[in-house]
Parts: sequence; C-alpha cells; structure tokens
Amino acid sequence: MKKILLSTALIASFALGAQAADANQLVTHTELGYIQTNGNTDTKAFNLDANAKKAWGKHQFSLKADAQYGSADDKENKKKYLIEANYDYAITNRFGFNYLVGYKSDIYAGFDYQFYTGPGAKFQAIKTEKQNLALTANILYSQDKYHDATSTINDYTGYRAQGVYNWNIKKDLKFTQELAIRGDFDNSDNYFAHSKTAIITKLSDIFSAGLSYKVDYMNRPLAGLENKDTTFTANLIMDY
Repeated sequence: MKKILLSTALIASFALGAQAADANQLVTHTELGYIQTNGNTDTKAFNLDANAKKAWGKHQFSLKADAQYGSADDKENKKKYLIEANYDYAITNRFGFNYLVGYKSDIYAGFDYQFYTGPGAKFQAIKTEKQNLALTANILYSQDKYHDATSTINDYTGYRAQGVYNWNIKKDLKFTQELAIRGDFDNSDNYFAHSKTAIITKLSDIFSAGLSYKVDYMNRPLAGLENKDTTFTANLIMDY
C-alpha cells in the first residue's frame, strides 16, 4: 500500500512539474500572407504578424511584430511595421503590473516613426477555458516624427488602453478581437486606434488558416491623407 501511495505521489509530482514547464515554455504565433498578380497589373502584397512570449514564475515577457509591404507596377505603395515589447508581473491571479515599449513606422500614413513607452496595469476580466478578455492601461511618454518637409517631432505624455478578447468557439475554431486606443493627455484630438478581428481554424497541431481584418485610424491625418487604413488578409499560421 505504501509503495502504491509513493508511486502515485511521484506520478502526480512529475505531472505537476510537466505542467509548470509547459506554462513557462517559449510560445510563438506567426501569421504569413502573400499575394502577387501579373499581367495587366503587377502587384505584390506581404503581411507578417508574429508574437512570442516567455513566462517564468509570475513574470512574462512578450514581443510582437506586425509588418505590411505592398507595391503596384514595381512602385512601392505600402511599408508599415510595428514592434511592441511587454513585460508583465502577476500580482494576483487576475491583476498585474505591465510595462510597454512600442515603435511604429508608416511613411505612407505620414510618420517616419512613433515611439511610446510607459508603465501600466493589466486585468484579466474574463478567464475561462473557452473565453479570455485581458484589459491593459498604460501611461506613456510618446514621440511622433512626421514624414513631411518639416520633419516635425512631437513629444507628449499620453496613454494607451487595450482590450484583447479570445473565444475558442470549438476545438478547431477560434475568434479573436483586439482594440487599442493611444492618445495625448494635453490634446484630446491627437489619438490613434488599432483594431484586429480574426477567425482561425486549426489544420494540424502546428498549422492553421486564418482570416483577419485590421483597421488603423488616426484622428488628425496630415493634409491629403485618409484617417483610416484597412487591411484584409488570408494567412497561413504557425503556432509552436
């Protein structure tokens, strides 16, 4: 009887250790989309959306990269990329500290770069097996350099509020929604919004197929530019 109990305890200890190792492993998510047409019109469009995160104990570090490139008749018409790094420290099961660093470049929207960084808080509003909603709010130091004749640099203290919702509709089907608003405390007209809506279906343990719709909005665009930029893509996704 003692041997049985000891064996059971060892098996349980090993299982818990394996779960802890799995929870702390490096997790990556990569979406790739590419379109090329030839003939009367030669066009190319490329989309990359990648995420990586690593947890250890109450700490977690995540890195996000989002890039889009396009051309028509060998003339570039889109070049946009975003890099964000997040550090999270779990104070409780649902509430934690967050620190954000972000860098974005989009010359066709009028910016050489937009840099922002600052501390914040993260709250898991929904945390179930099928649904998850994470809310994050940060106070930021921001710097925007405009892509125009003046190359003006605008420094300001601002904010970002973000919500990320995931819904596992069924075993092989998932819906995600991201919404972020970043703005200026002193000038309420100076703000930016980003939204991503996606649906993903699992093809295998590693590969998935997905459709995504992204919206980048700026409330005060430069003269001659639209305030909204949208992208619809079909992607091959790899989770590892």
